[in-house]
Amino acid sequence: MIGKTKDAGWEIGVSKTVPYPLEHVWDYLSGPGLAVWLGDVRLEPEKGAPYETAEGTVGEIRGYHEQEKIRLTWRPKDWDHDSTVQVGLRRAGPGKTVVVFHQERLTGPDERVTQREHWRAVMKAVVVGLGG
Repeated sequence: MIGKTKDAGWEIGVSKTVPYPLEHVWDYLSGPGLAVWLGDVRLEPEKGAPYETAEGTVGEIRGYHEQEKIRLTWRPKDWDHDSTVQVGLRRAGPGKTVVVFHQERLTGPDERVTQREHWRAVMKAVVVGLGG
């Protein structure tokens, strides 16, 4: 089935190439842009560090690689299960960066559809924030 993997269950990915250098995109997503894609929170950039956003989403850092990716568990307050979210960056030529949001361990096709819309909206907000 589309969107279902053997190991990570249901997953969704959203990506976009943005007209900004990778360093600028990283500084935004790991700083003021955290509120856009994760919530009102400060992250400790070390594996195993727990976090809780002001909105009630909880999780734990699974990987934090400067100017490359942030991977964490993600459990909004109204969910009964954890999922895994990763934001990744890669250069796409001079002054361009590919931004990827990937989420796995979703419960099924309905949650996958809901989360696809969520991450598409997040990506639009990130693009706006990068330009501001």
